[in-house]
Amino acid sequence: MTETHSDVLILGGGSGGYACALRAAQLGLTVTLVEADKVGGTCLHRGCIPTKALLRAAEVAETASTAASFGVLTEVHGIDVNELHAYKNGIVQRLYKGLRGLLTNDKIRIVEGAGVYSPDRSITVDGVCYTGDSVVLATGSQPRLLDGIEAGARILTSDQALQLDFIPRSAIVLGGGVIGVEFASLWHSFGAEVTIVEALPHLLMAEDPWSSTQLTRALRRRGITLRTKTRVAAAKEDDNGVSVELAGGETLAADVLLVAVGRIPRSADLAAAGIAVDNGCVVTDDRLCTNVSGVYAVGDLVAGPQLAHRGFQHGMFVAEEIAGLSPVPVVDHLIPRVVYSHPEVASVGLTESAAREQYGACATTVYDLAGNGKSQILRTAGGVKIVRAGEAGPVVGIHMVGDRIGESIGEAQLAVAWEALPAEIAAFVHAHPTQNEALGEAMLALAGRPLHSHA
Repeated sequence: MTETHSDVLILGGGSGGYACALRAAQLGLTVTLVEADKVGGTCLHRGCIPTKALLRAAEVAETASTAASFGVLTEVHGIDVNELHAYKNGIVQRLYKGLRGLLTNDKIRIVEGAGVYSPDRSITVDGVCYTGDSVVLATGSQPRLLDGIEAGARILTSDQALQLDFIPRSAIVLGGGVIGVEFASLWHSFGAEVTIVEALPHLLMAEDPWSSTQLTRALRRRGITLRTKTRVAAAKEDDNGVSVELAGGETLAADVLLVAVGRIPRSADLAAAGIAVDNGCVVTDDRLCTNVSGVYAVGDLVAGPQLAHRGFQHGMFVAEEIAGLSPVPVVDHLIPRVVYSHPEVASVGLTESAAREQYGACATTVYDLAGNGKSQILRTAGGVKIVRAGEAGPVVGIHMVGDRIGESIGEAQLAVAWEALPAEIAAFVHAHPTQNEALGEAMLALAGRPLHSHA
């Protein structure tokens, strides 16, 4: 092989790209990984990790402000933004350093610079052409803006919101999806007055409506204003704040506006180079191969849930596919989803309506966290909803709402992916007191032998 040729050539070093590189090298393949910014991509530097660090700080602020009700006397004097960012950035830098260490492998060549894909399975970086027997496209996604609304000092995308050097006194969040809900939650915990404006009928449209209803009630109890079925006509900013005009003519004002209406794949250059693209997403078969033989796409480029762990799994899958291991394809509805707001929303599998559509009928049960000891200790509300196929079939969907409830998603995923019967999960002992018991109680109820439930 020439110096610029490798078995696997990867464009993009985010979750999908670096996972593919690590797994391919593990399987004995030579790898070239091209990254325009820093390995780790959006998730590590502008997404999952920094956002969750801020949400943890928000949880601390929320706990401190309500400490007296637990018998602990304390005062919150404000938020030190410099220390807040130092905490967040320190986590990112440690993880980045660790990832760079993992990628320091004699089979992985890291090329820093903006890569341009060519149809002959090559990528050009700063005039140097790199080739591969197989090419993996992992260029990810970027925040989407609406026509007529431009980002600025106070009209923000999530990238900018993570670097904001002040805590807004008031904020309008345009979009009630995962990103919008998480930022609304953390800003409110930091003391801001927050309004979420969502064009669709309810928050988190991809989730079961039960989960959305539970979250909506909780956010309203916290004092967050929700405006669903509401469209934004225009937005403008000045040195003092933002003005948002709604479709009906009403005007809202705040310190900042976060535009959180989703993310778009970085696919324009790929389409121009002959890669088939539909509605911005790269078209692939069920083996993640594009219309060009030997060229694959992973992560946010591929239509489906835009989740870092989905991209990570895609990357490993493609590496094993290239190595000839015939791995099992990644099934989107079996990928766990967590919204890290206060309270959290976690789910895996089918919604109730999707289960009815697929199976013709389904049975459901909901266990209220009011009956769970650990939830009472945490003072959180919510519940666990289980969906089974038909009246006696396996568990096909689990939906949970409550603080820290995302920690139970592992068992939920196993139950759905292994097509377990409620009675089989109910037979397992769930530690007491934990919120995980709520999942066990819901399984007991669906198995026909509820224990801690009131008639």
